[in-house]
Amino acid sequence: MKRVYLDHAAATPVRKEVLEAMLPYFSKIYANPSSVYDLGTNVKRVLEEQREKVAELIGAGKNEIIFTSSGAEANNIAVKGAALANRKKGKHVIVSAIEHHSVLNSARFLERFHGFEVTFLPVDKYGLASVETLERFLTDETVLVSIMHGNNEIGTIQQISELATSCKERGIAFHTDAVATVGSIPVDVKELNVDLLSLSGPALGAPKGTGALYFKKKLRFVPLIHGGIQENGRRGGTENVPGIVGLGKAAELAISELSSKPLYLQGLRERLVSGILEKIPHVVYTGHPEKRLPGHASFCFEAIEGEALLFMLSRDGIYASTGSACASKALKTSPVLVAIGVAPEIAQGSVVFTLSHENNTEEINHVLEKLPVAVEKLRSFSPVWRKKMAA
Repeated sequence: MKRVYLDHAAATPVRKEVLEAMLPYFSKIYANPSSVYDLGTNVKRVLEEQREKVAELIGAGKNEIIFTSSGAEANNIAVKGAALANRKKGKHVIVSAIEHHSVLNSARFLERFHGFEVTFLPVDKYGLASVETLERFLTDETVLVSIMHGNNEIGTIQQISELATSCKERGIAFHTDAVATVGSIPVDVKELNVDLLSLSGPALGAPKGTGALYFKKKLRFVPLIHGGIQENGRRGGTENVPGIVGLGKAAELAISELSSKPLYLQGLRERLVSGILEKIPHVVYTGHPEKRLPGHASFCFEAIEGEALLFMLSRDGIYASTGSACASKALKTSPVLVAIGVAPEIAQGSVVFTLSHENNTEEINHVLEKLPVAVEKLRSFSPVWRKKMAA
């Protein structure tokens, strides 16, 4: 049976070049980078070389990168660390209503345990946050704003530079979760004008358990993991050297592919989107139609359950998602879809397709052949669909 994997926002295979770069650091080059003898200092040098590669990918300085265990950890450090470091200045933070759970729950943690006031910034029907709306909620107590660069569930890309500039004029730190964008489109922290930026290794073809946080030089934040002097005292614990080497190699590959990858993915996405909208009636295409991730297509299929459709597709070797991998098993209406105004009964039919450079036109054609059949079959069992058709 043909297999078509279109859930790269949830997990990606480790790239061959990345795996080959990592292998020696599991058993041959294994010294602790904090050791003072040559075996350790050699590993420390390698670690710093990877830091340079990750920094180059996002236009940062080498000393502005902290290695983490994931994009979620980077988000936690950014939101909690920056807010707590500035709590004498004020105790108000703003996060958009469509953030990843690692940002939303970090904000709720500040609210519940540290007495912060949290504003969940509303977005429009495409998931875009506006400068005008943001400025209405900024106060003298606001110390941090966090708005994600690209949304992993609806694909919308925010105008981060404009939003961040509005905060900078008031001396407010700005963080963006760029897990979905780094490696998919060009990302430069200086152009975005951000103070903090999170990225994830798996999104680049690096192994799970890797990520990084960019923090602007001289920015104050409180470490979450206390230990030794690792990461310049900003994150304790022995570094995951093999994983970091993999992240560095993945960043190197991403840099070399950024001129061609977005256009390739966009072509596949447009073929998928136009085919679905042409072949299947009563489908809502979610997210911004143009300002979106090049390899992202998200829909709500009316009168069916997204989970049931995923099961049907998997029987044909097609793998997709109903949204964020951190929330899809909760069996609740997606808060992202609620935030953009999708009715709950329609949101239940959410399906998200996320593509990579490994996908091809033949695979998209396979999806366009099998998906309409699966939707039609599920609708034939649906009393909601029968009622809709009888109306």
